[in-house]
Amino acid sequence: MAEEASGEKTEKPTPKKREDIRKKGEVAKSKELSSVVVLFSGLFAMGIYGSFMLSKVQEITKSLLSNPTITDLTIHGVMEFSRHLIISFVVILAPLLAAVFAGAVLSNIAQVGFMVSGELIKPKFSKLNPFKGLKRLVSMQSVMELFKSMVKLIIVGATAYLTITHEMDNVSMLGELELVSIFHYIFATFYNIFLKCSIAMLVLVVIDYAYQRWEFEKRIKMSKQEIKDEYKKTEGDPQVKSRIRAIQMEMARKRMMQDVPKADVIITNPTHFAVAIKYNGLEMNAPKVIAKGAGEIAARIKSLAADHNIPVVENKELARNLYKLVEIGREIPADLYQAVAGVLAYIYKLKGNYNR
Repeated sequence: MAEEASGEKTEKPTPKKREDIRKKGEVAKSKELSSVVVLFSGLFAMGIYGSFMLSKVQEITKSLLSNPTITDLTIHGVMEFSRHLIISFVVILAPLLAAVFAGAVLSNIAQVGFMVSGELIKPKFSKLNPFKGLKRLVSMQSVMELFKSMVKLIIVGATAYLTITHEMDNVSMLGELELVSIFHYIFATFYNIFLKCSIAMLVLVVIDYAYQRWEFEKRIKMSKQEIKDEYKKTEGDPQVKSRIRAIQMEMARKRMMQDVPKADVIITNPTHFAVAIKYNGLEMNAPKVIAKGAGEIAARIKSLAADHNIPVVENKELARNLYKLVEIGREIPADLYQAVAGVLAYIYKLKGNYNR
């Protein structure tokens, strides 16, 4: 039961998990929002530049019908004429295309920020698996896409039907209008239909975006075991790290114990602390702590001192200060010079080396 519980994806994704899936191009994004923004951008551009674009198209059409400019009927002449004609139409449509492009880019940036990833366009043979394909067809995502398609069809169909029904009286009068007026009316009617559809689609966009966020967060949830595995990969296995630290401490302790026989004196607490002091006036500026320990290690230091005939001096306060303030391999601080010098002088006197 514990293994099953640990395998359930109930935990929020870690920042690293979010970053990894973002690198793969997987983000919470509503396609409907992008579609509606693109549609609004196009309608906005048409609302501002529509009359200008229509007048330019009329000018080109009149020019083509009333005064044909193609005189060279060779392939080169036809190609040149077509090139000028295409460039003219591209220039006319440039504001509309620019608005649509800007809307598409900004709508995506607003949802997911600036992101560049090539993971989604890489070929994956797993996508060719028919069983996975069937699974995707009956997934909740497919059901949601079907629901959105049906809603969009209903919105567009109902909006177009109601708008055209409302315009039926005007449609019957189109026969009395000039061709230009008919085009203006058709353009205005289609513009009205698209605008109403876009406004109605906003409701679908809100629902779809909320669903995409919910589905994405649900999909990227992690199990407790996954979080533990991720922590082990990033921070290292706590047990392994603890074992490594223990080995490192043991190796350092062994090196320290090897230096104890080199000490001039062992200063003790007498039972709690033991600090080994070494001093060589030719190599050192001040006495140095070459080993120290508390409890069992202190006892081992004193045992080694006894085996190598190293003097042991009891000085509770000095031993405690040296143990707490001075790291192994460091020279003693200036405020402890006098106390340590007194101990060394006493030891040298006992050895008959006071004048050394």
